[in-house]
Amino acid sequence: MSSKTILLSALAIAATLAWQSVSAQASAPVSRDQRKADTAAANQAGQLTPAGGGEAPKANSTGKSSTVSRDQRKAETAQMNQEGKLAPAGGSLAEPPHGKPSTKTKAQRAAEIEEARKKGEMVPAGGGHPIK
Repeated sequence: MSSKTILLSALAIAATLAWQSVSAQASAPVSRDQRKADTAAANQAGQLTPAGGGEAPKANSTGKSSTVSRDQRKAETAQMNQEGKLAPAGGSLAEPPHGKPSTKTKAQRAAEIEEARKKGEMVPAGGGHPIK
């Protein structure tokens, strides 16, 4: 490389670094107290996303607060819990996809499987044909 190319490259690098330094100073970091105040204000306004990446809150268009007191909600929840109408955490009240629970014991199922294995009626993993 020629000395002119090296000089131009060095000047370009120096100009880039100087520009990054100036632009970084122009947007000074926010202080911790300011960030805490901003977060508290967003929380008060209901604009924070729930922990775990849930759905972002929707704007409250009516501006009305609930007409049900906290004690009333707690009583309703306790009543629903006693009646078995509450879904487990993370679950639903829908019936399981398999329908009714099994009427056979684990030992009975194991015996049936062993008998089918001896007769060669078992289907191998992958859904192929029974082994004979």
